[in-house]
Amino acid sequence: MPESTAQIGHHSQGRAPRRPSRTITAVRWIATIIVGYFAFCTILLLAMIWIDPPTTGVQIQRRVESWFSDGAYSKRQTFLSIQDIDRDLKWAVIAAEDGRFYEHHGVDWEAVEKAVEERETRGRIRGGSTITQQLAKNLFLTTHSNWLRKAVELPLAYLTDVILRKERILEIYLNIVEWGPGVYGAEEASRYHYRRSASQLSRDQAARLAACLPDPLRRRPERMHSMSRSIMTRMRQLGY
Repeated sequence: MPESTAQIGHHSQGRAPRRPSRTITAVRWIATIIVGYFAFCTILLLAMIWIDPPTTGVQIQRRVESWFSDGAYSKRQTFLSIQDIDRDLKWAVIAAEDGRFYEHHGVDWEAVEKAVEERETRGRIRGGSTITQQLAKNLFLTTHSNWLRKAVELPLAYLTDVILRKERILEIYLNIVEWGPGVYGAEEASRYHYRRSASQLSRDQAARLAACLPDPLRRRPERMHSMSRSIMTRMRQLGY
């Protein structure tokens, strides 16, 4: 008996440890990638407290897309401080895109609820994304709309709101957002559409530029009559 017990113990000690299943291994890899991705985004956002982003996810997307199209692609972008951008343009963008910008913490769930209600009752697809969400999308994601992008966009929006001040969020957004083919930011948009600086826009021009943001590759300011009037009405309602 002692001898058999010793043999059993010997065999058990020599038995190779069980390897984790492929499922567990895959989950670990996915978790590592997710944690690494958000850590990378956090580091970049911390840097953006002081440093202007040299490029964005959407700009990289457009560059790659140009490799597979016939048209030439040229990026135009000039970064301005928030003080050098016309006040009417700042207010017009807030009125058009995110009226509660200074009240929420990255995601406006009231706007999301209204968007869902309008879709169910009127069949209209109304955007519920905040400026912070759109900034996160532009910086770290692409324009492709799917559930995965939204799932990543929401925590990124909260992270952005925690790290960056509201004025810095607005400043970066106004300088990197797409406003035409290869046109990024308020300064180049103003020069592209009106041949003037972003510091010299009229209230009507600011509202027309803001009206183009939901579909900047197709919309043109000179066609945005009704939407620009609605935006100016919204600006007055918000006290701008």
